[in-house]
Amino acid sequence: MPLAVELVSPERTLFSGDASMVRARTVGGGDIAFLTGHAPFVGALAIGTVEITLSEGGSEKAAVHGGFIEVSHDRVKILSDLAELSSTIDVERARKAQEKAQAAAQSDDDADVTAALARATARLTTVEGFH
Repeated sequence: MPLAVELVSPERTLFSGDASMVRARTVGGGDIAFLTGHAPFVGALAIGTVEITLSEGGSEKAAVHGGFIEVSHDRVKILSDLAELSSTIDVERARKAQEKAQAAAQSDDDADVTAALARATARLTTVEGFH
């Protein structure tokens, strides 16, 4: 039996379908993977990539910028204020945002700058797979 997965942002449902596995990064907990039969779980999502391994093969990746993940009865719900499927990420824009945030981080240790750098890096990691 596959996992029923939903990835939802306030604007829309970005993904709804069956998966054999979901991998995400949680705040303070690191990476975690969910398979069918997983114990109930609720966690806060870190800025990073969620990877959904599709039941029929292949995968769907999304950059999530925080949010929550809930797992119960082979259902995975991912709720994020801001999430982007890899197919919709503008790589050039993400590179420019990363460069701008890296430059700002050298002169300012502000939480907003740190968050902007994390978001840009998550977008690029989601699309290109580098860290």
